[in-house]
Amino acid sequence: MLAGVWWSFDRGGAEIACRDFGGDGPPVLLLHGLAGHAEEWAQTAGWLTARHRVLALDARGHGRSERRPADISPAAHVADVAGAIGRLGAGPVVLVGQSLGGLTALLAAAEHPRLVRGLVVADASPQERSAEVVDSVGRALGDWPVPFASRADAVAFFDGPSLAADAWADGLERRADGLRPRFDADVATAILRAAVSRPHWDAWERIRCPTLVVRAEAGTLPAAEAEAMRTRLPHAQLVELPGAAHDLHLDRPEEWRHVLTAFLDVAVEGDRLVQRGS
Repeated sequence: MLAGVWWSFDRGGAEIACRDFGGDGPPVLLLHGLAGHAEEWAQTAGWLTARHRVLALDARGHGRSERRPADISPAAHVADVAGAIGRLGAGPVVLVGQSLGGLTALLAAAEHPRLVRGLVVADASPQERSAEVVDSVGRALGDWPVPFASRADAVAFFDGPSLAADAWADGLERRADGLRPRFDADVATAILRAAVSRPHWDAWERIRCPTLVVRAEAGTLPAAEAEAMRTRLPHAQLVELPGAAHDLHLDRPEEWRHVLTAFLDVAVEGDRLVQRGS
């Protein structure tokens, strides 16, 4: 596989796309949140590739991956991660996930401990969410004023100009009538509902690899819930980014770089990660 390219694989009848940003060193696999896309990690990958092989998945139902997959379960998302790691063929990875991607990452770390050397969960939690919360997210996605006539219109809608607005706009695709999302709101809502309809604390407490929880102060992860994550997984570190919004890797890129680099510096010895409890 060539660095700096897209590749894909079939997993359970669904095509899953992966962005290979290149780089050398222990591999890092990045997982975006609901309605996101792999390329939103470009700024992170820009500095991370100096010391790591960096890849990012388009989650099923998003981007270049299967848009309307038959299986939208958390288990299917976890199996996609395992399939990507297996195709990479470079041993265990550091999993970095934001929002819904953070939930997928923690489930993968619990389910496939031999494939995951380290885990970073950004503004995400194993706690369940109410149907009302899921429905409100679905309505918000369905209320996007699409099609956007221009990229500038999209950036303005996403409260730009900013790195975050640019990333959201870059997730749109050009069609005959304008720019539209590369996901369907009904599928995204169903994916979220399947993921958060029950708690996943049992999986959280099974994680044995080095773990970092990054909370955005102005995000969606309550402080008490983040503290519960630290308490219920005693080896996990908890860091808060002051003033950061939910998309913390885009909202506070320099602070994000600092905390992620510091975690990797501690977790990595040479070209391998230290496994806790091994």
